[in-house]
Amino acid sequence: MKTHVRWGVLSTAQVVQDELLPAYMKAINAAVTAIASSNIKVKEIASKFEIPKIYDSYDKLLEDPDIDAVYIPLPNALHSHWVKEAAKKGKHVLCEKPAALTFKETKEMIETCGENGVMFMEGFMYQFHPQHQRVKEIIASGEIGNVKTMKATLSSYLKNQNGNIRMNGELGGGSLYDMGCYCIHAIRNILNSEPKRVFTSMQKDHDRQVDISVTGLLELNNGMTAIFDAAMDRTRTDYYEIIGTEGSIQLPRAFAPQVFKGKAPILIYTEDGHYRTEEALGDQYKLQIEYFSNCILEGEIPSYFTENTINNMKAIDACFKSVEKGAFINVSPEDLKVSN
Repeated sequence: MKTHVRWGVLSTAQVVQDELLPAYMKAINAAVTAIASSNIKVKEIASKFEIPKIYDSYDKLLEDPDIDAVYIPLPNALHSHWVKEAAKKGKHVLCEKPAALTFKETKEMIETCGENGVMFMEGFMYQFHPQHQRVKEIIASGEIGNVKTMKATLSSYLKNQNGNIRMNGELGGGSLYDMGCYCIHAIRNILNSEPKRVFTSMQKDHDRQVDISVTGLLELNNGMTAIFDAAMDRTRTDYYEIIGTEGSIQLPRAFAPQVFKGKAPILIYTEDGHYRTEEALGDQYKLQIEYFSNCILEGEIPSYFTENTINNMKAIDACFKSVEKGAFINVSPEDLKVSN
């Protein structure tokens, strides 16, 4: 019986070097055995992370019969093509968020994976950090009363915008795809409900035609409302807050606690004036890799993950449609219509 998954990585993107390859080295059931890139530093990177095989093209890596799964951190606009190519070669796929650029594109990718008998998971690594499960437990305990709303924000300041793929509209750049997707995902995840209607406002970089910041209002099926904002033109924020009838929960390192070695404070405020702090600790990238690798080894991934990916892209589609129409948009898998 296999005890670990043999991974291939397409690209030497910075997130690969900074987060993923170190996490793979720590994972107990996964090992990167090949990397593909035209980067002149690929040999140096492979040596540093003890990767035995190097390919100069993604196609060559996908032809390797000794690779079980691939991690795809390519620009957003390239996800669909390479996920499908990997699936056709029988490789399981962990793909960076957002899975694709549209709901339709995402659905087709996941269907291609299913048709070829491979698993797909979108790389929302934040959800594997223990702080979020602890938040759900606090909510369930009733400590903050009945939950009424949630706020989420994620931003960073891109100082060097020229040549940055996040500022390239043709490659799927922009603040909603890059950061807002986390906020929407967290709202859906923590409040356990799907958006019914959305209203979104964007500020665009007119030279590059990408959204530099975005703010959104989500009306959820369970009757709650939530707001989010994401940006690439302001200082770093990394935060969400759940507000109830008798208190609130704040996570000041909601999405990127790895900056603080995985330490994440949870702040709980109650109506009677009491305040306390808990701390959760975890390596969310390592936990993500181990989770998906275990799914591959066991031969099953919960349907929750593919459904979650599809539903997140529906909401993102609706956000873009809201900006286009200047109106609330109903979130529907078949038809995104302007609300009355």
